Amino acid sequence: MNKYHISLVMAVGLWLSSCREVLEPRPIDILADQFVLNQASDVATVRLGAYAAFRGTAAPKVIVGDFTADYIQHNGTFTDYQELGNKQITSANGVAGALWGGVFNTIYVCNFLLEKLPTVPGVREAERKTVTAEARFLRGMANFIGATTFGGIPNVTSTDIDANKIVSKASKETIMESVLADFQAALTDLPDGSPTDGRPVFAGYATKNAARAALARFYLYQKNWVQAEASATTLINSTAYELVNYSDVVSEDFNNESIFEVGYTASDDPGTSAFGLNNLLVGRREVIPSNQFITQIISRDAGEREATVDFDFNEQGGGDNGWSVRKYGTPDEDNNNIVIFRLGEMYLIRAEARAQQGRITGATGALSDLNVLRTRAGKNTAATADKPTLLTTATQAEALLLVERERLYELAFEGHRWYDLVRTGRAQVVMSAFSPNWTSKYELWPIPQTEIQRNPSLVGQQNPGY
Repeated sequence: MNKYHISLVMAVGLWLSSCREVLEPRPIDILADQFVLNQASDVATVRLGAYAAFRGTAAPKVIVGDFTADYIQHNGTFTDYQELGNKQITSANGVAGALWGGVFNTIYVCNFLLEKLPTVPGVREAERKTVTAEARFLRGMANFIGATTFGGIPNVTSTDIDANKIVSKASKETIMESVLADFQAALTDLPDGSPTDGRPVFAGYATKNAARAALARFYLYQKNWVQAEASATTLINSTAYELVNYSDVVSEDFNNESIFEVGYTASDDPGTSAFGLNNLLVGRREVIPSNQFITQIISRDAGEREATVDFDFNEQGGGDNGWSVRKYGTPDEDNNNIVIFRLGEMYLIRAEARAQQGRITGATGALSDLNVLRTRAGKNTAATADKPTLLTTATQAEALLLVERERLYELAFEGHRWYDLVRTGRAQVVMSAFSPNWTSKYELWPIPQTEIQRNPSLVGQQNPGY
């Protein structure tokens, strides 16, 4: 029996099976796992391994996206989160290692599938086509996360152990070209899926709509406003999704708004792990919402999106403001999944794309999309005076700031804030006002120091300032 060894950093189990999150990934030169892909019956195991590997990116990406920004203040004892709270991030930060590891775990398993699947006998052509598309979608997602977090990263395209140990850093532009190619290929061959499959299947596995959502976000980041608007519009016009009560966004996994999310069960919930979001935000309360964020999320225009946070007088004291994030619960509470794409984000992508094209008012203007979300955020609020204000007019510059604020209300603690501030060129203005320690070097995350020590091709390639 031939066995193909997984290189880089691997800690893969089955999708919805054991979840093992650690502070630092295993070294590149240590054999971490083995996969077998010799016959048709092996395909399902490796396919699920690819989803499990991608799941390892989800919590670290939320931490990078929101803890790097102005949403949190440190409230615990862990050094990694003290660095994030104080805006003094180092290349030894465990979150950097965890996200880097999750990215390359995913890329490796997907490459393994793409290399071996064409030669496996007995696989039905329809299954081969679908699994290949899933591998390209997940690899594209991993590379997108890597490039938007670290900038240039190694462009790993094979499963050759020796070659992967010395892969040099490719430019961000090169990585993003590969991302687009993977997303476009995935869109062609992924299944349509259907809500009748059950929401955990429809939103838990990659579909054409998941690829469309990925492309909408990709085009937004690349400032391709026309394509971003078109991709988002396709999803908004789909009958497969609806804007649910915002309380359900907070408290219900696989709700009717979800396009793609990673799921956990009672047997594999991260629990008290270093990157378990419920542990960090609710259990230990290692970080808590910043006072500045609370002022905004409890405002009238946030409306029912205030449900993102909760106040407990008994927690208040010293530097603790008593507030906690509610979006990540336990398996028993049915809200411990991590959403990757949902319909609300598509309205925000379209609003920003329209504003960038100078279309502000009217049925096809940016404000119309923002008002859809504001209407949802006041849906169950009785008094008109308490509902979010509907927008009627704005200049282009004002509209873009309104989009930024609406993304705060709508997507808080879903891993977007820092990425948004960086891609719009607003990071230095916003973050220097929030923290005296902020510098422009934090517009990229550092390559983990351990990776530089292990890969000689990364020596001298650390991001500026680290």
